[in-house]
Amino acid sequence: MSQPDYHASTDTEQSTNLAVAPAAPMFVALQLGVPEFLQETVASIIAFVPRLLGALAILLVGWVIGRVVGRVVREVVDRAEIDRMALRTPVGRALGGTEQAVSATLGKLAAYYVYLLAVLAAANALAITLLSEWVAAAVSYLPAFLAGLLVIVLGFIIADFIARVVQQSSTASETRYSGVFADGVRLFLYFSVLVIGLDTMGFSVRVLYIVAQAVAYGLGAAIAIGAGLALGFGARGWVADNIDNWAGRASSGSPNFSDGAVSSDDD
Repeated sequence: MSQPDYHASTDTEQSTNLAVAPAAPMFVALQLGVPEFLQETVASIIAFVPRLLGALAILLVGWVIGRVVGRVVREVVDRAEIDRMALRTPVGRALGGTEQAVSATLGKLAAYYVYLLAVLAAANALAITLLSEWVAAAVSYLPAFLAGLLVIVLGFIIADFIARVVQQSSTASETRYSGVFADGVRLFLYFSVLVIGLDTMGFSVRVLYIVAQAVAYGLGAAIAIGAGLALGFGARGWVADNIDNWAGRASSGSPNFSDGAVSSDDD
């Protein structure tokens, strides 16, 4: 029988140990050569990359949806002919004075609202607390701003329509001051609508309410005084026109009364 070759196995183990022995110190050297803060930075970057990709995807989707929503709002407002009706009001002129001023403004605001929602979602995905708070505040305020703007636009259109109806009415057309009266009604309605719209937006309009109340009281007093003066002047003219008739009737009635009285005494 042949004996196992212990010398060959021993030589193999020694060569293996010689090959592995230099690798272990090299791995330890690599571990010791990388600072701990650098390892944490690399780990944070690796963990942040998926969140960054998710935030970018959210922004892209929000941008697409915002453009679609803005286009839809613009077309709806344009088909409702709000631009044409608002063009004669101060709001239409303030927004650019073009045939698509109101629709373009409302469409942009609707698109920006969707954009802000996307930015808020992206900030939450990135765990950026400060940015999330800022965007959340803007998102919570924008609906009130849109509602107030709609109140002002529609209110100005209705006020302009009411003023035209007043100016073209038969009662107002009989006077020379129909235009002045219609302008007064228009300005009063504009002011009232502006106060309501700013209040809807969240602005403090306490001072404007006080001014509106004073203006309302002043208009009421002016109307009452004007009606009283008109009645007084009208009554004076009517009395002047009929005073002669009354005097004639009184003078013609006195002799009959006296004759009747005399005849009754003679009897």
